[in-house]
Amino acid sequence: MDYEIVVGLEVHAQLLTQSKMFCGCSADYAGAPPNTQVCPVCLGMPGVLPVINAKAVEYTIMTALAFNCQIPPFSKFDRKNYHYPDLVKGYQISQYDLPLSHGGWLEVEVDGQSKRLGITRVHLEEDTGKLLHVGGGAGDEAYSLIDFNRSGVPLMEIVSEPDMHSLDEVRQYVNKIRTVLRYLGVSSGDMEKGAMRFEANVSLRPLGETKLGNRVEIKNLNSFRAVLRSLEFEIARQRQVLASGGHIDQETMGWDEARNVTVTQRSKEEEQDYRYFPEPDLPPLVFAPAWVEAMRAKLPELPDARRDRFLADYGLSRYDANLLVADKAVADYFEQAVKAGRADPKAVANWIGGELFRLMKETGQEIGQVQVTPPALAEMLGLIAAGTISGKVAKDVFAEMFATGKRAPAIVAEKGLTQISDAAALAQVVAQVIAANPQAVADFQAGKETALRFLVGQVMKATKGQANPALANELLLQQLAAG
Repeated sequence: MDYEIVVGLEVHAQLLTQSKMFCGCSADYAGAPPNTQVCPVCLGMPGVLPVINAKAVEYTIMTALAFNCQIPPFSKFDRKNYHYPDLVKGYQISQYDLPLSHGGWLEVEVDGQSKRLGITRVHLEEDTGKLLHVGGGAGDEAYSLIDFNRSGVPLMEIVSEPDMHSLDEVRQYVNKIRTVLRYLGVSSGDMEKGAMRFEANVSLRPLGETKLGNRVEIKNLNSFRAVLRSLEFEIARQRQVLASGGHIDQETMGWDEARNVTVTQRSKEEEQDYRYFPEPDLPPLVFAPAWVEAMRAKLPELPDARRDRFLADYGLSRYDANLLVADKAVADYFEQAVKAGRADPKAVANWIGGELFRLMKETGQEIGQVQVTPPALAEMLGLIAAGTISGKVAKDVFAEMFATGKRAPAIVAEKGLTQISDAAALAQVVAQVIAANPQAVADFQAGKETALRFLVGQVMKATKGQANPALANELLLQQLAAG
């Protein structure tokens, strides 16, 4: 029997607010010594009162609007009760039946087709502390430490509908979520620092069946790679269990990165296990329609809209447009380069998606760290368009620009890389190439067109890439025709 994969995701994103969700402690705890960014409120001391962070609410509403959610006129916070060492109060202030938003969606592209994936809700809660597990090796005693600097940091949760039926859809979804959050400026999406984390719910059902199977939740996934690999393993495990006549238990699993397996943590809790009830220390939130529209007006141009504009204004292919808008900083870089030198948009896109991305990958740099500014890239493309340097030489020039931050004209002048466009000078090189390659000449005369490309390559090699390729091709044809 064949099965259909059913996946729903919960994305947890820390918000870029200055202070924590319910107190005045700094939300930027990176690099701070353990348990120094804390106060009685985020340590859950008896008698303290939380105060709602208005900016966190605004960021969550903006995100919900970006994902086409409905904003209800009334919302409240709830206590979610469970006991875990990093949950200092024994409960988490979260949201349950009246969240900040509901009923949204986003579109992804899979195999060239657009698919709408539902978003159940976008709500707001507080983050927990962080456990550090130490020791446990040969002869070492294992123990755990708790750092509460993260406790109380605003945490936005985006919950999807169980609408994903392939790993490719999952990949597109998580990438799109992160891209939109960065466009909005509400979260860094930096998974290495724990600013974005995932929980996946996965089940299998017979093809054609509409009823959902028992789901397994995979907790605390800290990277796209972990999401995809854990789902891949869990899908294979469930398929094997079902094929052998077994039963899938509804449970919570962890992902063992070292062994690449899911491991049972506990039986899956239901809503009643958390004993939700309204948070008595916080007032409900009431949203006037005019305020919601003011939040909508703050939305920037989002990735899909920017992609469509790139298609219309710059004549890019859909592939190039999607590649550029996947990172707001890259899309900004592209537009600045085009406008800086009135460069051909397609050429700019090709250089960004080709040489720039290649060098960034080799050096581990982000676009904001690159020494080649958008005007500098446009300036180099201007040299190519003017025939000052060839495309081959331009790659060497660009590599030096990337490494040193120098401008293209200075590198070209310093190294004498100006393209040879003087017909008389180049004709001599062409004659030498023809004389040195009699077999290629004979092949060309016999009608083999590839022989001409070979001869052009030899001219480029002889001139160290500085020959004007079009002129070299023309001169070769002339001299070959003359016999």
